[in-house]
Amino acid sequence: MTVYLRSLETAVPPTVLIQTEARDVFAAQPGLTRLGTRLVSTCFDSAAIDTRHTAVDELTRDRQAENPRFFDAGTGLLLSPSTKVRNDIFATEATKLFIEAAQKALDACPGLTTLDITHLVTVSCTGFFNPGPDYKIVRALGLDPAVQRYHLGFMGCYAAFPALRAAKSFCEADPDAVVLVVCAELCSLHVRTSNDPDTIMGSALFADGAAAAIVTAREDQDHPALLQLDHFETVLTPVGEESMAWNIGDEGFEMVLGNYVPHIIDDHIIGALEPLLSRDGALRGLPYRDIRHWAIHPGGRSILDKVQSRLELSDEQLVPARETLRNYGNMSSATVLFVLRHILDLPQRDSADDGAERICSMAFGPGLTVETALFTKLSNPRREHPPTLAGEAAQTESAQPESALA
Repeated sequence: MTVYLRSLETAVPPTVLIQTEARDVFAAQPGLTRLGTRLVSTCFDSAAIDTRHTAVDELTRDRQAENPRFFDAGTGLLLSPSTKVRNDIFATEATKLFIEAAQKALDACPGLTTLDITHLVTVSCTGFFNPGPDYKIVRALGLDPAVQRYHLGFMGCYAAFPALRAAKSFCEADPDAVVLVVCAELCSLHVRTSNDPDTIMGSALFADGAAAAIVTAREDQDHPALLQLDHFETVLTPVGEESMAWNIGDEGFEMVLGNYVPHIIDDHIIGALEPLLSRDGALRGLPYRDIRHWAIHPGGRSILDKVQSRLELSDEQLVPARETLRNYGNMSSATVLFVLRHILDLPQRDSADDGAERICSMAFGPGLTVETALFTKLSNPRREHPPTLAGEAAQTESAQPESALA
């Protein structure tokens, strides 16, 4: 049975952080050692990020909060709210993003109504509350109260793939199923000043955003699908369990992102891709760059550099990942869906096989876990079997954010 992704939409909070100005604030914090100050400058400047979005609207110099909890614009001091304070903000602000992204995904499927949704899968690793985001979406969008709800929590940056894989399984079990998948992350809730290299790196990379998709096996000749969901695979690298982690502390969640992570990915990316590509005989032995599109989770610039070098991919094939990183930062589970959205927005190329184009995608997270997926970008949604198409990804310029607050 062929399962399709019918819509894919994104949402971000309105407050924009400019990387250079955020760097200057973090570098000016009291308590930083000389080494800590140098690390802040190095991490922020080498991140290949221009702008990020945050749900914490007081993280700007032009807004003086009456009772600041994260940032005192008057003194320039970053504050240290408790985990409870951060999580209370998550419950309010993440709900807005979950609902906005979900509504946009539904609006992008004019052939479906809210009552067509049979399953709802929500994803987040940056906060907890109950009744959770799945409940909030059902109430806000007017979904059938009997919709089957599932929440994938605290998995990290790769969690969009288990969510899509579950959606595919639901549709294969029930041909009439329509699954709404929503990822929303407020990583900026957990940034803080520190001399710890992992904490500094997290402050330089992480941001807020959401993405939502509609997955179904239903055919609709009037409203073509965007992607065909082909295969998913999971691989655990033999090393790296302690190199990437996400823990709960008294002053927010604590990121462990060792500087050896890019080297682990470099050493094991070929083996991680092998189970996925072996699922399609036409891809076995094919040079990686001959797969047209690569939707790589931009966990950081050095990770993208290692993947590109090891797989010998062209600069054009890394444009969607690098532009997502540059304009949005690392939004954990939602990020790879932003990369896929970028690829979907590329002009469709002409071909002898109805214009269908293959996409190889991957994301990385604690464990060290590598999630991989094969998709087919469609121009003919009723095609039963995807071709294997070679070539380079077309390069486009991503739109810049409409405003930049400092």
